Amino acid sequence: MALEALLSTRAQRAFMLTILFQGIVVLTMVAVTFAFVRQGSCPGAHFNISDDMGNIVVTYAYPLNILAQTLPCYLALFALAEIFELLMAFDALRLRNVIQLIGILAFHSALIVFAALQIHETRTALVQMPGTTDFINGDGPGTLWRKVLPFLIVSPCIIAASLAVMLFWVRQLYFEFGWAIFHVVGANPAFKTMYQYYQILICLLKFDFFCFAGVTMQLLIVVLAASTAEFGLTIAAIPVVLFLLIACGYAVQREIKWLMSICLVIMLAAETYFIYKLVRFYEPASAFQYESTRATLTIFTIVAFLLLLTTFAIGVRCFTDFDKGLSKSKQHDVTAATKKYSHTPLPSPGEGNMSERQSSYLNGGQLEPRISIE
Repeated sequence: MALEALLSTRAQRAFMLTILFQGIVVLTMVAVTFAFVRQGSCPGAHFNISDDMGNIVVTYAYPLNILAQTLPCYLALFALAEIFELLMAFDALRLRNVIQLIGILAFHSALIVFAALQIHETRTALVQMPGTTDFINGDGPGTLWRKVLPFLIVSPCIIAASLAVMLFWVRQLYFEFGWAIFHVVGANPAFKTMYQYYQILICLLKFDFFCFAGVTMQLLIVVLAASTAEFGLTIAAIPVVLFLLIACGYAVQREIKWLMSICLVIMLAAETYFIYKLVRFYEPASAFQYESTRATLTIFTIVAFLLLLTTFAIGVRCFTDFDKGLSKSKQHDVTAATKKYSHTPLPSPGEGNMSERQSSYLNGGQLEPRISIE
């Protein structure tokens, strides 16, 4: 039995359209918020930047760090998250990967938390004198904060509503992709378990990338000055982590033991980096740098730490499965396997039913009599 082509079913199309629609709405809300903040001004709330001769060069209506750092980073993170989620959804449908679909639901749930946190983070950046009615610095009626608050609230509400819709369609996709793993590894229960752990590891590596990118983006845009040693350390960590994620995926797919061993060791070293950053967020000497983004950075860093720790544990489990006969299955995705399977000719009358045919996914071995595909 051949699986349906990519995006050929109602469930697949609806799942992708749900993610696309909510992404457009959320990014619109964030962009409107940013536009209002850029345009906000009031008499007496300005500050000037002068040249060496004392002449005013430019006048800003509110603190420069708000315009140039916090809110643009918020917009960039949401854009990255929505694009990442859309690509992950397309990849999951292409591979008929139910595990990755479940991961997307978890990621989408985390977006609700992130959107809710940004209400607090934006207030911290905008409101300097709580209780006042100053357009820029206050939180009373008629202030800039009250103007953007409704748009900030819409984002988590839309994401939560879309999650409910996605849950319905993922249930449909679960049944639609029911034979996907069978097409790749056959009916062997041990192979099925090993392949599922492999899928989990690959899925975790993808989400590790997003969490690391989120932490790095916030640090480089909002917090760190280019002249500091911590800025250089953060820049240096980028290629190391990218190498780690790509090399680990390649090593587990090809079952390269020496490369997988190196990746597992680097994972443990990377864990110390996240612990170091968490300490920096709260130690008195540096806590002031992270005031407007501490909550989001803390959540991102803790999630990244836990994800990488889980990745290490699953990586060790996959390492123990090397050389047990699953290498070929890892190197051929579901679409290739199902295409090959669908081209196998049906038996002619009298030649036995499908349960008696040779399966090319079990190296020509006979399928058990109880296995049949209707």
